[in-house]
Amino acid sequence: MRRHVRALIGNLLTSVVLASVSLMNAGPAHAGAPPVAGAIRTEQRAAALPVSVDGGTWQSGHLQGMAIDHARGFMYFSFTDLLVRTDMSGNPIGSVTGFTGHLGDLDFNPDDGRVYGSLEYKDAPAFYIAIFDGQSITRMNMDAQSTGVVSTVHLKEVAEDYTADLDHNGVFDGDTADTADHRYGCSGIDGIAFGPSMERKDRVKLTVAYGVYSHTGRTDNDHQVLLQYDVRSWRKYEKPLLESAPHTSGPVAPEGKFFVHTGNTTYGVQNLEYDAHSGNWIMAVYRGKKAAYPNYSLFVIDGSKAPSWSVVQGQARPEVGRVLSLLPQGLHDEMTGQYGYRARGQYGLVSLDDGRFYIARAGTVGTGETSRQTGRAELYRWTGSTPDPFTPATTPSAAGNGSS
Repeated sequence: MRRHVRALIGNLLTSVVLASVSLMNAGPAHAGAPPVAGAIRTEQRAAALPVSVDGGTWQSGHLQGMAIDHARGFMYFSFTDLLVRTDMSGNPIGSVTGFTGHLGDLDFNPDDGRVYGSLEYKDAPAFYIAIFDGQSITRMNMDAQSTGVVSTVHLKEVAEDYTADLDHNGVFDGDTADTADHRYGCSGIDGIAFGPSMERKDRVKLTVAYGVYSHTGRTDNDHQVLLQYDVRSWRKYEKPLLESAPHTSGPVAPEGKFFVHTGNTTYGVQNLEYDAHSGNWIMAVYRGKKAAYPNYSLFVIDGSKAPSWSVVQGQARPEVGRVLSLLPQGLHDEMTGQYGYRARGQYGLVSLDDGRFYIARAGTVGTGETSRQTGRAELYRWTGSTPDPFTPATTPSAAGNGSS
């Protein structure tokens, strides 16, 4: 992702280019999508993409997320405690190892040419955005703490919600779902993506999604929680990763905090993606377990609608927050009024901003001590069909594969 970052500054283009872009974008993008400057370049480059990119087989945790540096021709794969850099043929270029925390979803920031990922240390507790200098990842097994290829920024807001003592007994119960603690059911962070401000569409921000514990006995954990940050000033916060002494250098608060009512999910937004082609945000989750909800595995935030100040449902104390709307398309549950899909994307989701996506396929080979994790990016096209809105890009007329 991310041609759309520059795409949001479309008013800098000449009138000739704007006219060309207008012709290219007529049709599939909904009326609320911002102009996609540079769409001609984007679609020409995207046409040459391989139908799959192999992320390799590793002794690691399972695949968590992916990112693409299209201009330079590289892919990045997060395997929980390992970052792998490949070329677009799937040849490994380098890797970063040594994480004892949880490295989650990834995204590429073309403004500074770096890869951003969510990084959790729940026992610390400390929650970071890990920032990778991709161009410096040139050999295998580079140590995350000693090679200087990773810097980190602490997210105070997440730590405060994660450690919130909601039952007021003076004890924080730690990394467990079976507790009244954790504001909004916060289990940390996972999904991240660059995209427009939820309120000022001409500004680009990093959006970070909470992990949310699965707990069917609570009513205050039925929202996805999204934080937005302007990372242009983050250099002053960045510190090397030092797991033995976690730092707390970071912004005091996010520039925006938003809620999306989906029903409780299992560990919240696994992969978050902004799609400039439609102007919408896509959230891939592990399905929830509350019987009152349809428990979809893919939700779409309607990017054409501004957040509204509304009651954040289910909270023990009445609370008003900025609530986002789900796109009224896809499967529809009449009892809850919710929309969504049953689809993949939980292990990796990358928008190419032309109606196509790379979706991760994760797997395991071997057993026991010989067990290894695999990951591959596969090219799909958005159709909007139900129950699965994606179809393999090599067969554009085919229906979705119906996976969940």
